[in-house]
Amino acid sequence: MNEMPPPRKPRLFDLEGEADPSAAPPVPDGSPEALAEGRAMQAAANIALRRASPLTRLAGWVFGALFSFVLSVAAWDFITGLLTRNAVLGSIALVLLSLAGALALVMVLREFTAFLRLGRLDKLRAEAEAAHEVADLAQARGVVAGLEKLYASRPDLRWGLTRLGERRAEVFDADGLLNLAETELLGNLDQAARREIELAARQVATVTALVPLALADVAMALVANLRMIRRIAEIYGGRAGSFGSWRLLKRVFTYLIATGAVALTDDMIGSVAGGGMLSKVSRRFGEGVVNGALTARVGLAAMELCRPMPFVALPRPKVTNLVSRALAGLFGSRAAPEETGGQA
Repeated sequence: MNEMPPPRKPRLFDLEGEADPSAAPPVPDGSPEALAEGRAMQAAANIALRRASPLTRLAGWVFGALFSFVLSVAAWDFITGLLTRNAVLGSIALVLLSLAGALALVMVLREFTAFLRLGRLDKLRAEAEAAHEVADLAQARGVVAGLEKLYASRPDLRWGLTRLGERRAEVFDADGLLNLAETELLGNLDQAARREIELAARQVATVTALVPLALADVAMALVANLRMIRRIAEIYGGRAGSFGSWRLLKRVFTYLIATGAVALTDDMIGSVAGGGMLSKVSRRFGEGVVNGALTARVGLAAMELCRPMPFVALPRPKVTNLVSRALAGLFGSRAAPEETGGQA
């Protein structure tokens, strides 16, 4: 009979120096709380805040000017040659080129007007903050007049403008007049902006949780946040164009980073998820909750930047309430009540 081989003995290796077990890195936590970091929104913020180097900007300007020059010369040669061969076809081409040029000019003027309207909102907000600070009645009346001029053509604010016009003669202090204007004109606009934030948060959370494609959540986060910010600007009278929306998105992310609000805290994650719910769901679902909450925080920052007045008489919305209302259908829970004040 064959003899059984002797059992193998463990090998010992002598290491130079003494090993300290306390210096070993911690074991990574595989719980959804540790994995849910809002990576899609973090990537979207990095894309929005990325600035090209001076050399890259110069190269883009040179190549853009060269392309425009070549395109203009080619169009000129094409139209003149076509006019030489056939006057009718050349005239049609000339009319089409003129229409294209006119449309390009209209688009440029539209973008310029959008920048002016956003600047007008910034100016009104700065004047309102100054009037609150110094309690100047004349300055407050100037802010109210600017608001009435800004919203004079808005049919949805006609009732608020009428009530403001009837009651402002009874108010003789700056804070009371500004609070009256904020209550009568901005209350409904705040509700509309909240609905846009809830919609964007729901879309980002759903795509992150249900679509496993790489970079799909990042693309959805960028698109949803751009559309949300553009709608918020339109609600408050900004009407941001394409370039204006992108510039406003960069301002929002810069504001969030400057205030340290680009990441969520553990207590906020727990309150948004329903008190430990993330520990019972998948990693993708936890990422969806965090990305939705970060989208809500971006929307609130956009409200503060686009609103023509600071939050004084009306309560500042809370991230937790907005996300709870936005994800009520996904969680199967009851929507959160309306805010009564404070900020998350």
